[in-house]
Amino acid sequence: MTPKQANPYSRQLLAMRNALLAQMSAQRGGVIGRADAAAEHFERREDSSAQVASERELEFAIGEREVDELAMIDAALARIEAGSYGECTNCGVEIAAQRLQASPEASRCIHCQEKVEQQRSA
Repeated sequence: MTPKQANPYSRQLLAMRNALLAQMSAQRGGVIGRADAAAEHFERREDSSAQVASERELEFAIGEREVDELAMIDAALARIEAGSYGECTNCGVEIAAQRLQASPEASRCIHCQEKVEQQRSA
């Protein structure tokens, strides 16, 4: 993919990155870290320990998902910079434009992604 062809994807990825960072910041109450926000959130004594544990697990799962999503976006931006954006990182074939439009952070063609998902579920 030429740099000119990658421009729309780059803009979309940057917008996604900015929106995710803003969401993460808003959920954390500004510039404090997720661990600090969680500590403040779980200081309420009226909640049961089971409820607190469940909420804490959910908070950390959301945090892990956000970090993973941010890493995928950053990796896609790095591939654009390197000139390899749009190529499957597994097999090297060109990723379909429809797939990139739907998921601009995609690093694999649909065939390779399906294989990875099947291996994870096995």
